[in-house]
Amino acid sequence: MSTGDKVIVGLSGGVDSAVAAALLLDQGYRVEALFMKNWDEDDEPGHCPAEQDLADARAVAERLDIPLHTVSFSSEYWDRVFAHFLAEYRAGRTPNPDVLCNQEIKFRAFLDYALGLGADWIATGHYARIERSTGGCRLLKGCDPDKDQSYFLYRLGQRALGHSLFPLGELHKPEVRRMARERGFANFAKKDSTGICFIGERRFRDFLARFLPARPGDIVSIDGEILGRHHGLMFHTIGQREGLGIGGTHGGSGEPWYVCAKDLEANHLIVVQGKNHPALFRPTLEADELHWITAAPPTVPFDCHARIRYRQADQACCIIRLEEGRCRVEFRQPQRAVTPGQAVVFYQGEVCLGGGTICA
Repeated sequence: MSTGDKVIVGLSGGVDSAVAAALLLDQGYRVEALFMKNWDEDDEPGHCPAEQDLADARAVAERLDIPLHTVSFSSEYWDRVFAHFLAEYRAGRTPNPDVLCNQEIKFRAFLDYALGLGADWIATGHYARIERSTGGCRLLKGCDPDKDQSYFLYRLGQRALGHSLFPLGELHKPEVRRMARERGFANFAKKDSTGICFIGERRFRDFLARFLPARPGDIVSIDGEILGRHHGLMFHTIGQREGLGIGGTHGGSGEPWYVCAKDLEANHLIVVQGKNHPALFRPTLEADELHWITAAPPTVPFDCHARIRYRQADQACCIIRLEEGRCRVEFRQPQRAVTPGQAVVFYQGEVCLGGGTICA
């Protein structure tokens, strides 16, 4: 990379991508911006966050005096991300759309589009780092442990990493907000985006029910006692406490209930009492759809660390079996709420090795 190279920044309207663009300008790059709107339905009255995000992105681009391109990858998003999202819920799993969204939209569709505009690089406001060498690229954790987003980027390949820049990788979020305020960005205090990637915050039950028919069924204790009714297994995830609609039962401990399993065949939501009930913990998991960032899988048994959810502390583990695109992982300490459909991501120190989708 060299100063004078053309970089197109994915400008989302948030503070992170705004500061990323400003830093690249400071470093001498020729910076342009691109705003992606990838969900076309205005399905809720008064709910159109993309309009405000675009207005915020325009304000940043004008402040920095850089061109702003706009594009819709809505068909790519539907085919590559949302269809899979629905299929996972239909199968009783709890998907993580951010992982696939990064792989297929932000670092594939966006990358292809930017290269077509003559870019040398793309850049985003992700909190992660890339280490480059003659042997290829390694993905490293962001320096801010509260914002490190390598977990969501584990499916990026060498082509995507080789063309990407993460200007915020060395920074902490409070510092980024301070820089945005000092540069006069109106969005310096804008809250971080949440909800479904590119769709945003929704009344999730109503939103999902528009695409998948709900199948109400029984909420059942681990001992088989019927405790209530659920509106559909797809609305619940392992470890969930809120929204069950059941209180204490006669002879119960009085502790809150938590989802510990789903019985798809019987359409039962299985629950236990107490946050630390043994049924909520698993010493092992299996994962498929494996991706290794350096392409070469490790030789098993392989000691490393893993995360089974975003912002979880690294957990010591051993990959004890690896064959036919599937692995079995054994943890030093049993893990709470291992959830099929979520990602398990492997690390050695600061290096993100890759990961897979929890399937059992």
